[in-house]
Amino acid sequence: MKNLEELFEHQLKDLYSAEDQLIDALPKMMKAAHDAQLKKAFEGHLEETKTHKQRIEEICKELSIKPTGEKCKAMEGLVKEAQSMIDQKADPEVKDAGLIAEAQRVEHYEISGYGTAVRFAKELGHDSIAKKLQKTLDEEYKADQKLDDLAEKRLNKKAKA
Repeated sequence: MKNLEELFEHQLKDLYSAEDQLIDALPKMMKAAHDAQLKKAFEGHLEETKTHKQRIEEICKELSIKPTGEKCKAMEGLVKEAQSMIDQKADPEVKDAGLIAEAQRVEHYEISGYGTAVRFAKELGHDSIAKKLQKTLDEEYKADQKLDDLAEKRLNKKAKA
């Protein structure tokens, strides 16, 4: 990589790969969840994740780049961690609390990635692209908060009991 533009392109491809992997992982997490509200949260985030992937495709088209070609190794690891939780023999309430923990790790990774992409887009003068990325970043923060609320108000207490 020779400049910020190339680094930005790399970041977009990495985020695209991350979203693609998450689209495969969320249905498994949804199936493993026991709590109806948690299942619904995963289902809602799956639809949002599909939108995030489409947004990156639109951004890449605008920049005349292909979004494919990178494998997000961080998301690959996070998905493996989530699969490990899915495979655990655990009480339903404990498994749900664990699934939230894994999902929040994913959200925090995405928040970091999108935050960086927004900054790069602004630095490069891609204002409309920065706004699209900021919209996704805001949605990632909301998804994290929803999981936090589920954990704090209900599921962690059930797992503790």
